[in-house]
Amino acid sequence: MDKQTKKVVEALEEQGFEVRISKKQHIIVTLDGRLVTTMSGTASDHRAIRNAIAQARRAGFRWP
Repeated sequence: MDKQTKKVVEALEEQGFEVRISKKQHIIVTLDGRLVTTMSGTASDHRAIRNAIAQARRAGFRWP
């Protein structure tokens, strides 16, 4: 997991989201038992983390 992804995961956990890592190293984000988004542990696309943040924002996530 890269630095940017770690920062996002830490912020998600602070705001009450549940974050877990799957067997294939994907980051699964849920809120109240509902799937919010999934992220690759080692994303090759620079837009992947931005897309995951956008999905989390729709669920109430605050990111600067």
